[in-house]
Amino acid sequence: MAEETIFVSFACQRCLQPLQLDDSFNNVGEHTKAELTLPIHSNPDVDLESQSTSIDHFVPPCRLTDSVNGANGFMLISDTGEDEKMSNQMKVRAILFDTLSENSHIDHPVCDECADALLEMLEQQLKLTQNDYYDYCEYLKKLESDNQEPQLEALEKELEDLRNEEERLFVELETMQQEEAATSKAIAEQEAEAQRLAQEEERYWREYTRHRRDVIVTEDEYRSIECQLAYAQSHLEKLKNTNVFNATFHIWHSGHFGTINNFRLGRLPSAPVEWSEINAAWGQTALLLAALARKTNLTFERYKLVPYGNHSYIEIISEQKEVPLFGSGGFRFLWDTKFDNGMVAFLDCLQQFKEKIKEKDKQLTLPYVMSKGKIEDTTASIGYSIKIQFNSEEQWTRALKFMLTNLKWSLAWVSTQFTDDDDDEATN
Repeated sequence: MAEETIFVSFACQRCLQPLQLDDSFNNVGEHTKAELTLPIHSNPDVDLESQSTSIDHFVPPCRLTDSVNGANGFMLISDTGEDEKMSNQMKVRAILFDTLSENSHIDHPVCDECADALLEMLEQQLKLTQNDYYDYCEYLKKLESDNQEPQLEALEKELEDLRNEEERLFVELETMQQEEAATSKAIAEQEAEAQRLAQEEERYWREYTRHRRDVIVTEDEYRSIECQLAYAQSHLEKLKNTNVFNATFHIWHSGHFGTINNFRLGRLPSAPVEWSEINAAWGQTALLLAALARKTNLTFERYKLVPYGNHSYIEIISEQKEVPLFGSGGFRFLWDTKFDNGMVAFLDCLQQFKEKIKEKDKQLTLPYVMSKGKIEDTTASIGYSIKIQFNSEEQWTRALKFMLTNLKWSLAWVSTQFTDDDDDEATN
């Protein structure tokens, strides 16, 4: 059995669902139209459209020629004699819905469900409006029951006080603005001063760094000078403790020979020492005795020592002649005694030096006795001549060794006196 065809010409303006209008809309009287044209009062503060999501305006009826059979909920009807009658009915309905839409905030037509929702919203609006009405009525009654008139004088006085307060605040504001300007100026001055101080500080640190570098360099130089001074003082102390005579003249022995600065003094058949070495030894011996005499302020009687290396000699003051302290070796005549006279004169000078130091130190005793060209060993009671003529080389060499021994003792005594005198001068 075929379904009954429903003719739809309007849709709900809220949910857009197709509407099937009641047949009573086909015949609307003039009285009904007049009632519908009356405005519907509603609270303008309540936005029904926002509360009801969105209600679109009236959607004009579709043209019958634009519809397709069942395509969008409308049925295409044939152009028969009923079309003109249906057109008039739709026109009446459209006018009716437009009139309702113009007199309210709700677009018509709406379906039953949307109408129920709108009724609920209107009821809420009505309830809120009634509450506002009751509040206003209460406030009106309160105002009507309050018979106290406002105190005009008190209000005027309060107004005057407020004006005075306003003037005072304006004056205070002006003062604060002046203070702000002064403060801004002071801040600018302080910033300029801070910048100047920053530049001064930078200059100060540059100068400090330069001076610090100079101080470090000076301290390094000072420490270096201190080290040099300490080295010089230690060297000075070493030199003070060093005897110049002991350092310059080293008297020792080598077998049967006495030596001075490693030069042997004497000759032996088994050890024929070169005369150049003997002469150099006599030169060192003459130089040592002359230095000791100058140290003790001794002036020899009858003689004058002249150190001259390996050609040293002695002047006989009374005879105005020179006797050598060096030999040449080879053949010698019996009357050629100059070298022997020189050695005897030297031994006499050494004896004078002994007597000089004996005056200062009574307890001083040299190990060998010297007298008239001879030197005697007191322990063995044997004397040896210092002459080379009519003497053996062994005895001559032994005499020279004894003579160097006495000279070494004299050197030791002078060294002791020299050190003591320096200590006394340093103490004074």
